[in-house]
Amino acid sequence: MVFQASASPEQSHYKARIVSVVAGTLIALACGTNYGFSAWAPSFAERLNLSATEINIIGNAGNLGMYAMGIPAGLLIDSKGPRWGVLLGCICLAAGYFPLHRAYEAAGNGYSVGLLCFFGFLTGVGSCSAFSASIKTCATNWPRHRGTATAFPLSGFGLSAFLFTFVSGFAFPDDTAGLLLLLAVGTFCMVFTGMLFLRILPAGSPYEAVPADERPGFSRNDSNPMRRTRSQHRRHASDNSGKGDGDETSSLVSSPTASMPGDISDRKPNSPHHAHTEITGFALVKSPKFWQLFVMLGLLCGVGLMSINNIGNVAKALWKHYDDSVSKDFVQKRQLMHVGIISFCSFLGRLSSGIGSDWLMHHHGSRFWTLVASACIFTAAQVVGITLQNPHELFLLSGLTGLAYGALFGVYPALVADAFGPSGMGINWGAMTLAPVLSGNVFNLVYGSVLDKHSNFHGGPDGGGETVCGEGRDCYASAYYLTLVSSLVGVGWSLWCIRHEKVQRLRESRAEERPHEG
Repeated sequence: MVFQASASPEQSHYKARIVSVVAGTLIALACGTNYGFSAWAPSFAERLNLSATEINIIGNAGNLGMYAMGIPAGLLIDSKGPRWGVLLGCICLAAGYFPLHRAYEAAGNGYSVGLLCFFGFLTGVGSCSAFSASIKTCATNWPRHRGTATAFPLSGFGLSAFLFTFVSGFAFPDDTAGLLLLLAVGTFCMVFTGMLFLRILPAGSPYEAVPADERPGFSRNDSNPMRRTRSQHRRHASDNSGKGDGDETSSLVSSPTASMPGDISDRKPNSPHHAHTEITGFALVKSPKFWQLFVMLGLLCGVGLMSINNIGNVAKALWKHYDDSVSKDFVQKRQLMHVGIISFCSFLGRLSSGIGSDWLMHHHGSRFWTLVASACIFTAAQVVGITLQNPHELFLLSGLTGLAYGALFGVYPALVADAFGPSGMGINWGAMTLAPVLSGNVFNLVYGSVLDKHSNFHGGPDGGGETVCGEGRDCYASAYYLTLVSSLVGVGWSLWCIRHEKVQRLRESRAEERPHEG
């Protein structure tokens, strides 16, 4: 009877954590729509008579809002709670996409490039704010399964563009205005609905005071995490020598008592998670670990953003060279298809890297191996981008790009939480996402400049027209040489990170052994 009384609040909080993961995933499904930019950008540029550079600047504005808003959104979320971040997100998404819809319908009349950039920026701000709130909630509620818990909203984020382009293909076939309207209404409704169920479970929840951690001689008031872990390890060695560590490898949804927020794990002192370091704010810039992760994200994220933002232009250039008789509707359908492929493969990459990184950690491996895999896949994608000539094989570029980009972001929140602690996750993740601002802008502007140099304006009978390049891969190939170099550097950097982590772990292990020897 006593066990049932204590299990009831545990079960209740377990269900609340599951509901929050589902709500975070729903929110994330509406926050990755910037990666569907290529689905509407080419026809948007054609209708408004924008050059490749101008449309890339608008796309960059969305990326800028997504990544530069990270720290302000993090401050809001960490201080006021995740729902404030979600509320800001749903307002900004609607305030960004609906004016873009109106601009398309008006053929750009009364809308300058600067104003369009502002609307694009708002879509990025809204996506960043709401998505950061969902990630913070999942990472905080599931401290011992962060990779798995954050993998669900991260994978939803990757699937977002696929979801909206798929629905648009049925509801608004060959209708860019309809797609933009769907983005405006759909993102607002999904984010607002998720906000109602998203919450962080308080640190003082009843399930934290259940049996195992309240044994004689154990005190939760010890503020020294190293001392706390050492004392628990000694208990584990003396009192539980025959006990397995089954809960460490259990599934996120296997048992409501498997791991609760605030649980102190029974890991050995040389485990990479033995010290629960809490670093945030200006202290981040003094941490070598921060710059190690910051540079890595900047190197690879910019590579992915270039192909994600321009896969529509790649498809158009290849088809115009391969068969110049193809219709605009045909090309637009292919553009939507490749946006969907990127999105779906990003979903697969995020889910597999998040869960896979937890598996690596529980088997004494390093999460950084998922970054090695991501960098290698990025390298292969850039080689495809340089050499591919047949548009029927373009799925190789879109698929590899989505998979690599998903694998990159599927593990990064867990890396950040492991390195700096979950309490300042909003600010820390926001600071980390500043990394792609420079690289993403540079690579996208390089692509736009290269494409413009190889393109010509073809006027239409009604006074309109479009900018066209009929040289196939030569329209953009030189831009992929730059991203190939960045991908190769990323491979080397991720391998160095693994070595650095191993050396640091050995040093910490030796430092802990010295007091016991004395």
